[in-house]
Amino acid sequence: MDCCVIPLRHGGLSLVQTTDFFYPLVEDPYMMGRIACANVLSDLYAMGITECDNMLMLLSVSQKMNDKDRERVMPLIIRGFRDAAEEGGTSVTGGQTVINPWIIVGGVASVVCQPNEFIMPDGAVPGDVLVLTKPLGTQVAVNAHQWLDQPERWNKIKLVVTKEEVKEAYQEAMFSMATLNRTAASLMHKFQAHAATDVTGFGLLGHANSLAAQQQNEVAFVIHNLPIIAKMTAISKACGNAFNLVQGMSAETSGGLLVCLPREQAAKFCSEMKSQSSGVGGQGAAGGAWIIGIVEKGDRRARIIDKPRIIEVPPRGSQAANQDNSSASPAPGPN
Repeated sequence: MDCCVIPLRHGGLSLVQTTDFFYPLVEDPYMMGRIACANVLSDLYAMGITECDNMLMLLSVSQKMNDKDRERVMPLIIRGFRDAAEEGGTSVTGGQTVINPWIIVGGVASVVCQPNEFIMPDGAVPGDVLVLTKPLGTQVAVNAHQWLDQPERWNKIKLVVTKEEVKEAYQEAMFSMATLNRTAASLMHKFQAHAATDVTGFGLLGHANSLAAQQQNEVAFVIHNLPIIAKMTAISKACGNAFNLVQGMSAETSGGLLVCLPREQAAKFCSEMKSQSSGVGGQGAAGGAWIIGIVEKGDRRARIIDKPRIIEVPPRGSQAANQDNSSASPAPGPN
């Protein structure tokens, strides 16, 4: 499971708790703090929990930084983390700071719940539909942005993408990673979700396999569609599929929720996600959710079909995104 669930001595209550941390992956310290907080809270959201009682922050300060850089960068990371926690309706009351060779940022999220406040991730049934609430491709976007200053690597991808498209994809990845999955967690209750997990370091297929293995019923997940930040598929292919993006094994950071929903509820879930979706930087074409597969009877494993449909998700603020938003109907169906 994404969290530990510990029954308390006090009747009917459970402590739900999670922790996570990682190294910086974007250039903006403030946004890095927001992403780290969103990533920690996402484990609670994956269980349909929308409230968090308390957060702690874990911060490792690099011993390689000079005093001036440390005094500029660390407060921004802390402020970003605290702001995201506040957006999630909670607060950071403490934590731990250490000196290390590397910057590391993360935290702990805790909440005391009644049974009706969380959804155990083990109730998928044949006939359910798989929904994903953020586009894939964040690792590719972050790496491609770093390659803008590395001629050897840039030369491998410059025939399939422009520098402007890379910058737009990087911004989209950064805002997507910093967006809380809280709306999706709330809608899991409204539309009777049977199970969910968040998609992070093991990629879509890795986390889908882990979720499938936890199910009470003998089911399998079959993934047909892959919503991916625009141009990231082309970049991955130009690199010789080094990222394994289309294979579902490219790492994501603070990715979306993979949710198992009753077939009759999936389209309504996606529509409401689209209408409610807003995050850091405002709503863009990437806001929403996509139906990506089905649950069928099987051996508690997940697979992606040989030739999945790639859904190119235009970055918010791009010309394609603006066209998509202007032509959208008031109540869009699933993507």
